[in-house]
Amino acid sequence: MSVARATIDGMDKVRQLRLAKDAMDRDWADPGLDLDAVAAHAGYSRYHFVRAFKAVYGETPGQYLTHRRIERAEEYLRVANLTVTEICHLVGFSSLGTFSAKFKTRTGLSPSEYREKHVGRGTALIPGCYAMLWAGGFRQREQREEGNSGEAR
Repeated sequence: MSVARATIDGMDKVRQLRLAKDAMDRDWADPGLDLDAVAAHAGYSRYHFVRAFKAVYGETPGQYLTHRRIERAEEYLRVANLTVTEICHLVGFSSLGTFSAKFKTRTGLSPSEYREKHVGRGTALIPGCYAMLWAGGFRQREQREEGNSGEAR
């Protein structure tokens, strides 16, 4: 294989991985975002995708997605008047314990400690109802409630 062909193949690989990374950047809050769907964006099997993604970006897709969600949670903790539990669900975690543990591992602070440290250093907090509306939290909650009420019938 020529050097030019190897370079083109490498660029195609990165382009395919970028499509998957873009999907994670776009759909990071979806708790149902799964590895198979993201790998399909890149045209890889889930196992090959994990290896290729880590080789290019230095972390697994799961680690990348967790970092994106924690970054968004940090923003909500600084600016929105929402509970830690509401933020946990808005950013795509289904377990408060997992969210808190991963948040502390990433930032060195629990979500509550992070909020105490960073709130009050600027503008007033955005009311929770506006933040939920902006983040689509009401729509997600309504869809879950509709799904639950449909199962009970």
